[in-house]
Amino acid sequence: MKKTTTRLADGRELIYYDARDDAVRDATDPRPLDPVATASEIRHDRLLGDRVAVASHRQGRTYHPPADECPLCPSREGRRSEIPADDYDVAVFENRFPSLAGDGGRCEVVCFTPDHDASFADLTDEQAALVLDAWTDRTAELSQLPGVEQVFCFENRGAEIGVTLGHPHGQIYAYPFVTPRTERMLASLAAHRETTGRNLFDDVVADELADGRRIVLDGAHWVAFVPYAAHWPYEVHLYPKRRVPDLSALDDAARTEFPQLYLEVLRRFDRIFGNGQPPTPYIAAWHQAPVRSPQRADFALHLELFTIRRTSGKLKFLAGSESGMNVFINDVPPEAAAERLREVASES
Repeated sequence: MKKTTTRLADGRELIYYDARDDAVRDATDPRPLDPVATASEIRHDRLLGDRVAVASHRQGRTYHPPADECPLCPSREGRRSEIPADDYDVAVFENRFPSLAGDGGRCEVVCFTPDHDASFADLTDEQAALVLDAWTDRTAELSQLPGVEQVFCFENRGAEIGVTLGHPHGQIYAYPFVTPRTERMLASLAAHRETTGRNLFDDVVADELADGRRIVLDGAHWVAFVPYAAHWPYEVHLYPKRRVPDLSALDDAARTEFPQLYLEVLRRFDRIFGNGQPPTPYIAAWHQAPVRSPQRADFALHLELFTIRRTSGKLKFLAGSESGMNVFINDVPPEAAAERLREVASES
């Protein structure tokens, strides 16, 4: 992998990740851009203990532009985008409309491919491996920034999820705090250690492997399963079998196998609801250990993938119980979801 760092016209950082070591990235950004002005503020909810990012400047972000005006496609004559080069493998840049900014964190955009009409599932193993390299490099670098407590790599796909740009891409948030979801995991981790003397993540993976009914794919170095208490209609968790705290700690064997297993899971997601259905909307979220947590060594890196579609043409809405009390009601038994994901395996 070759990494080339440059700057956009307004000073934001842009990084190219190329599979070829001889790739040359010398395109400059000729756009007359004003400096980025953000109004991001972190507020604390005293009742719940949560933090809320208030970012009014995001009201002006680009919203469903036509394909020939996509800001994530390579630039061409007469149309300049966020990527000055006329082609790229993987590109990462600071978001022009960040939810977090300055001392309040950092937000980056990850462009998986220059192909506007593709999706992550369309990538080759080699292309997906390069995205994994980019996620890993950004995790390592962002973790070193002053004030960053947790790095979150994720992808939202589909208009139903709220995606405003159709080009295949994801984002990375560098939070100046440990997120509420991770804090709950850490509390459960500590309680389990106190009660049993064992690691909770290790026990969860071991229990799923022993049960077997919710296993979707079982590789040499990764396992993918529908969790016992899945919140979403179709939800898959991917764990490396050797517990590590974050992407930077993955060994070569796990890094090599991941693209094969993950791409297969994504392709199955697109076949869940049968032929002729639009692509399945989903969120793919990497859970990594907080940067400075004393429980860092006990945390287990994992990826959670889920869709809000519950059946053909119908979505799972977060109604009263979910939105009002955070108590999820799942219409699809996890065992049935796992069986369906095994049924739609790719033909060899």
